[in-house]
Amino acid sequence: MAKEDYYNTLGIDRNASEAEIKKAFRKLAMKYHPDKNQGDAKAEKKFKELNEANDILSNEEKRAAYDRFGHAAFEQGGSGGFEQGFGHGFSGFSDIFDEMFGDAFSGGRKNTGRQSGRGSDLRYNMEISLTQAFKGDKAKIRVPASVQCKDCTGIGSKNGVAPETCNACNGYGKVRAQQGFFTIERTCPTCQGSGQVIKESCSVCKGSGRIQKQKTLSVNIPSGVEDGTRIRLSGEGEAGLNGSPPGDLYIFITISPHYIFQRDNANIYCRVPIPFTSASLGGHVEVPTVDGGRAKITIPAGTQSGFQFRLKSKGMSILRSKERGDMFVEALVETPVNLSKRQKEILKEFEDEGKNEKNNPETEGFFSKVRDLWEDLKD
Repeated sequence: MAKEDYYNTLGIDRNASEAEIKKAFRKLAMKYHPDKNQGDAKAEKKFKELNEANDILSNEEKRAAYDRFGHAAFEQGGSGGFEQGFGHGFSGFSDIFDEMFGDAFSGGRKNTGRQSGRGSDLRYNMEISLTQAFKGDKAKIRVPASVQCKDCTGIGSKNGVAPETCNACNGYGKVRAQQGFFTIERTCPTCQGSGQVIKESCSVCKGSGRIQKQKTLSVNIPSGVEDGTRIRLSGEGEAGLNGSPPGDLYIFITISPHYIFQRDNANIYCRVPIPFTSASLGGHVEVPTVDGGRAKITIPAGTQSGFQFRLKSKGMSILRSKERGDMFVEALVETPVNLSKRQKEILKEFEDEGKNEKNNPETEGFFSKVRDLWEDLKD
């Protein structure tokens, strides 16, 4: 029985692009994969035919030979000179899944032999003051982490002797086992995927190439840094296994609450108590600023609680900028307490004097609305 044309097998045109070939193969391979059709001999045969067609058409040289000579190019003695059959083109269970599903099954990268022993990344939580965040600072931190063993220079072997290639996997880091027409690939149990073995381990690090140690590091805190900012120190994480690159250290910044100022992005807010007399008659008040200075504010007569004064460019530093945010001072009119007899008499006189005057517009406005509400409830 004559073989089906490879283009018909994949259901594509003869001028199909490489991407169209791959897309057609993935779609059909998922449909006829033996795992989805257990015990179905027809599906298994179809799957083999799909793999064979894809192996030929996805290879530029093989496809050119097939377009010129057809199936004869892959028969023994044929003009194309290629070996024939599914067994030659099928490179193993892991390879076909890389072809079918790409990064989804390979974790974003294909195995190229020795597994990476890159050190783990570390996290350090640092709390700083609002002043440090405003000005910037240089702080020293101590981080417990694994560092490269100096006795073996991170190799893990005694006296720094280079590891030998693993005989079980020939340095690939993985071994293969045949199961039916599948080739199953797994991590080499001899070298644990490193592709190398150490004959005699370093007595200090026991073959890992690293030891535990406290590291003292200097951290530059930029001015204007915000709560939750992450600072990365490249190569300051855990040391890698057997001389592999180290991980990184990530410092997460937390800004502790200030006892006077509240921060909102680049702006600073501050509540300042205003004496009853100053709020009534007007006056001046001096307030602190986040840079350690002072600012004088003029209080207009009749200032009410909640009124905000804006001090331009007196707020926080802005990261990677010479500009600053603004400062907002909220007036908090303070009611006097612990009055003397004379003070009470004066306030009583003030109250009697102002009964027919509109000295309290907000009070009058509120109770006018209250009276309207009561009238509405009667109806």
